Parts: sequence; C-alpha cells; structure tokens
Amino acid sequence: MKGAPPTVVIAAPASGSGKTTITTGLVGALAAAGHTVAPFKVGPDYIDPGYHALAAGRPGRNLDPNLVGEHRIGPLFAAGCVGADIAVVEGVMGLFDGRITDDPGTLGVGSTAHVATLIGAPVILVVDAGGHSQSLAALLHGFVAYDPAVHVAGVILNRVGSDRHEAVLRQSCDRVGLPVFGVVRRDAALTVPSRHLGLIPAAERSGDAVAAVAAITDKVGSGLDVDALVRLARSASGTSAARWSADDEMADHRVAGGPVIAVAHGAAFTFGYAEHPELLAAAGAHVAGFDPLHDRLPADTAGVVIGGGFPEEHAADLAANDGLRRDLAAHVAAGRPVHAECAGLLYLTSMLDAHPMVGAVDAVGAFGPRLTLGYRDAVAVADSVLYRTGERVTGHEFHRSTVDFAGERTPAWAWRGVDGNAVDGVVARGVHASYLHVHPAGVPHAVGRFVQATRTVRAPRDALLDQAGR
Repeated sequence: MKGAPPTVVIAAPASGSGKTTITTGLVGALAAAGHTVAPFKVGPDYIDPGYHALAAGRPGRNLDPNLVGEHRIGPLFAAGCVGADIAVVEGVMGLFDGRITDDPGTLGVGSTAHVATLIGAPVILVVDAGGHSQSLAALLHGFVAYDPAVHVAGVILNRVGSDRHEAVLRQSCDRVGLPVFGVVRRDAALTVPSRHLGLIPAAERSGDAVAAVAAITDKVGSGLDVDALVRLARSASGTSAARWSADDEMADHRVAGGPVIAVAHGAAFTFGYAEHPELLAAAGAHVAGFDPLHDRLPADTAGVVIGGGFPEEHAADLAANDGLRRDLAAHVAAGRPVHAECAGLLYLTSMLDAHPMVGAVDAVGAFGPRLTLGYRDAVAVADSVLYRTGERVTGHEFHRSTVDFAGERTPAWAWRGVDGNAVDGVVARGVHASYLHVHPAGVPHAVGRFVQATRTVRAPRDALLDQAGR
C-alpha cells in the first residue's frame, strides 16, 4: 500500500497452531530491535490485539471486511500504520477460513487470505509441527497452490520436538520451495492461560500479562530470523488507498460543547475497537474512561458506552460497587444515552448469576454452557440513540451467556438465522443494549448520532443522582 510500511501477515493452516504466540513474539522482537510496529488482527477478535499492544507499545487494531466493508480495509490499515516502520498482521483461523457464503466458488469472506490480498502483503504460515513429518510438504504444497493471488512466502515451524524433527521438517519445506523463517521448540512456558472464550484478556492479567509477553518475546524472538522477516516485509506489493480519518468520518456529525462520554474499561470490560474512542472524540466528545469494578461515573457524564468483556468473572465485584450502579440507574432514568454491547447488556440487567446489577434493563442474565458465535446481518427494529428503524448492519455475536427479559420489550435488532428469525437486545429510553458487537468504523454515522443524542437531554445530573441516593 502506498505510504504503508513493510508488512508481513502471520497465518496458519488451522486454528490452534500458535499464531498469537508467534505474532506476539515477533512484534516484541521487532520492538526490541528498535522498530516501531503497527500490530493488526484479522477478524472480530478483541483479545489477541491486547497482547499485540503490550508487545508493540501501541494499540492493536482489527481488519474485518465483514464488519467494516472490504472498501475500508485499506484505509483503516493505512491509518493504523501511521508512525510505524513495519506492520505485522495476525490472521484468523486457517488461512482461507472466513465467513461462508452461498456461492461455493467464493473463498471465505474476511479470511486471512482475503485481507492479505487487500493490503498486498506476503503470508508466513505458522505450522504446529507436533504431528508433522515428511507429509508436511504435501500440506504446504496445497496452501501454496490453492489461490495464486495469495503470496505464501515461507514457514515458521512451531512446537518442534528435537533437532532430528527440525531437520526432517526443513527438508519438507525445501521440497516445495518455501524458506523457513523460524523454528520454535515445544515449550509449556509459552502457553497463555485461556478460558471459555479463548485467551484471558491481557487487561485482566495485568502484571502477569506483561511478564508473559516478555517471556514470549524472549523465547519466540530467539527462534525467528527477524532480519529475514523484515526483508520479506519490504517485498509487500501494497495497494493504493486513502488513509481513514475519524475527523473526516465525523465532519457532518460534530457536536459543540465537548459532552463527556464515559467509556467502560478495566478487567470486566476489555472488548473494544481502537477506532471507537477516536470517532467519539472526532464527533466533539470528551472521552473519559471508568472502571466499573472501582470507579463512579465521571463528572458531567452525558453518555455512556459499555462494551464487551467478562462480567461473569467479576460479578461479585461489580455488584459491590453499588455507588456506580446508582449512578448508572440515575443516568438511564434521565433518558441519557447508553450504548451497551454483550457484557454491557449483562451489566444493565437486574441480576447476573444471582448478583445484583444496574437494573436499567428488566431482565436477568446467566452464564451457560452454550457458545453463541457468528456474524449476523441485522436490521434495527426501532429508532434509538444509535440507529433509525430499518438500518442494516453486519455484527458479530460471541458469548456463553443468556438474558431472560421480563415482560414486553422493544428489541434492538432482528435477523434471520439458521434456526429462523431472531431478535436481540432492547431499546428503552436512551438505552441501546444487545449482544451484537458492531465495529464503529463500519457505521460511523451511528457514533455521530449517539454523540448528538447527548445534547437532547438536559436534566440536571446531580439532582438525579441525589434522587438515586448518591
């Protein structure tokens, strides 16, 4: 891409091959060598970019054509590369795995291969070598030949067992003409703790996450030919695209007066896209972070954003912060805007796993065994602080919880799924709360509408908080 730095994409034949560990180690090794690295993750993943950010010392960003549209990938990539001299992109699942369409001739939409071609970058395959020997050559041959538009440029051998094992694997790579850019030996210490939705977010592990990234950087970095990877990254062909700008997106939506938008963060609410606060600020808002585990609502809050995360892991502590729960109840009672996704929806309910929550939504949440996962083509059911009735978006669900609504409600979304028609979430007063994660860069007008909505409710906040018993 014109103006973008050298770039390399880290992919794999299948999930579980160690992409995140290798990517984090490579980013850390590049940073240690003096590079300014722009890290990216293909797909809707919120957790992996947190580890990338720790290694790089700058935000990890997502590239997902399903959520933002193919036409925005190049501009968003260019914007995320500003100030960097190299970019590293971690793929999603297997190289060609993406959203399945009805057209059997179409490769997975939003796959690593798809994104690699959009940004014109070479691909390195991370192979879990544990179960491979000479047949690795056949596997690699298939990936190289499958789509000539995708430049598979080499291999990183992960979880190699011995010198002899490494020698056999290198011979297999030689047979198909793929250079080996690194060999990482099997090491239990390189395993990052995980739970029901994948890796434990870096923000939850705090100092432990920093130590883990340092260890990964040391162990993985020593097994990679970093100089050769930099030379490969410089071969990226790129493509021409104008740089995405939050200011440009919000040019017609800017609000005067700097309304305070409080954005939840901390261990319980770790899911969010880097472009969201950028868009809010570009729309004229003052973005103020708050941790629902410990903080009260920031002074003069005009709107609240509560994204995804793992509230079920912190339900007791969320319940214990009854001052914030009163603040939020008063905020909702005033009709002030609230944008809540997934974990945010659970937090607004009356109860989560027998722990009292905010009570702004007449529903009860519970953690369960069933994973709900996938893209949704949704339509807005009602006018809200974010959308007008009939507006369409593509979002993503990712949760193991359920919400049982009491009585009648106005849903936020409707869509047609494999099991028939479905509705999700709730619109009530100034609240828009649902399970659906939507990338703000894909619907910038919704961010502008949300900030505009903060100017329509002017009830004195302090008086409302007094009524709520602050």
